[in-house]
Amino acid sequence: MKILLVVYDNDSYMNWFPQGLAYLAAVLTRKGYKVTIYNQDKFHYPDEHLTNYLDINKFDVVGVGVIAGYYQYKKLLKISEAINKSENRPFYMIGGHGPSPEPEFFIKKTKADAVVMGEGELTIVELMETLANNGSLDRVDGVAYSDGERVKINEKRQLIKDIDTIPFPAYELFPMDFYRLLRVAHANNNEFVMPILSGRGCAFECTFCYRLDEGFRPRSNESVIEEINLLIEDYQIKCFLFSDELLMSSVKRTSSLCEDIISADLKIKWSCNGRLNYAKKDLLKLMKRAGCVFVNYGIEAIDDQVLKNVKKGLTTDQIVKGVEATLDAKISPGLNIIFGNLGDNKETLNKGVEFLLRYSDCSQLRTIRPVTAYPGSPLYYYAIEKELLKDCEDFYENKHINSDLVAINFTDLSDEEFHHCLLDANKRLLTHYFQNKLADAINEAERLYQEKDASFRGFR
Repeated sequence: MKILLVVYDNDSYMNWFPQGLAYLAAVLTRKGYKVTIYNQDKFHYPDEHLTNYLDINKFDVVGVGVIAGYYQYKKLLKISEAINKSENRPFYMIGGHGPSPEPEFFIKKTKADAVVMGEGELTIVELMETLANNGSLDRVDGVAYSDGERVKINEKRQLIKDIDTIPFPAYELFPMDFYRLLRVAHANNNEFVMPILSGRGCAFECTFCYRLDEGFRPRSNESVIEEINLLIEDYQIKCFLFSDELLMSSVKRTSSLCEDIISADLKIKWSCNGRLNYAKKDLLKLMKRAGCVFVNYGIEAIDDQVLKNVKKGLTTDQIVKGVEATLDAKISPGLNIIFGNLGDNKETLNKGVEFLLRYSDCSQLRTIRPVTAYPGSPLYYYAIEKELLKDCEDFYENKHINSDLVAINFTDLSDEEFHHCLLDANKRLLTHYFQNKLADAINEAERLYQEKDASFRGFR
């Protein structure tokens, strides 16, 4: 069987490596299937190019993975139209965070033959074997499919217990010279960057989060370090982004990984997603020794009642102490605050702004976005229960038109007031960030002309 996996155009010239598809490509290749990657994101092909490509090159299966964003949904519809126009249209499957919680809706909208729901490595292999043998899809766990008359949703597939059994992503099938150009905080211009996964899942249950799995499943430290060494040797990667939902799943686990990175003498820079209740002084110092330069924290709000409402499992006191400890360890904190959760108002928004103005080190631009009740999240079902939202179609077609505009308003503010408050808040944050960058540029000019700094490379 010949399989085409499509990486759609993200409207960017520096793109995140498509880890999910790369893992699927790896397991399919291991099973002997011929896998081809269609890189629309690198070459910016028009959508009709995919139609022509499928007409010329005969594939048995074409697959697309998509997250739950407004842009991604609209792009998926265009990609689906291009696939469905092909004279040699293959079996068409989709997967990812977007389609998994609402497969019937996505099959209806895309005319896909099947949705791979949740974790896909085991499901996609069984699905391909079933197709190759002309078997019945009703026995493939983790799949929803159209039988021509209606959509059938099969049983949920059990999670992979030992994720060390999953092969490394199929890096060799992708244009790594393109993906390693990703820019992140504290990466020098001559340093290549790549995401890497050290574990899957999250043990917490924030109301706005859609989770594909439950709990946290770590890879072994040995496996993680082996993959890091491979990326260093084969692709000269120096900066790593741990793309786990939560690398800092516990102090013990994080410490163990850092100690092994230090013992391996990897000499790398890395970033990760963290939890502020685990952001302790000793752990952060260890992370710094291991090469950590940036920790992305989901703060959400600087108000204890709002934090309780979203089931964050944090207090404002923990947030402040954790961020201060991060800065003391000389690690940049990524401070993520959203607005519009239950209990939010003008006062809670202002608390968030003041917090960002005080603690952001401007290593990255930080603005405040509205909370979005993505399908599959508890907040999504709450919105339906309270008749703030009809269904998935209402969400994607009417409500979620831009990630920076309110989709569903859970506050007592009108939509107009909501956006006015966000405008004022983000004006302050944007002014602070660019004033900081202006000051840095002026300092560079002073070093150039007053100290004759020959390392200066120009204002660009």
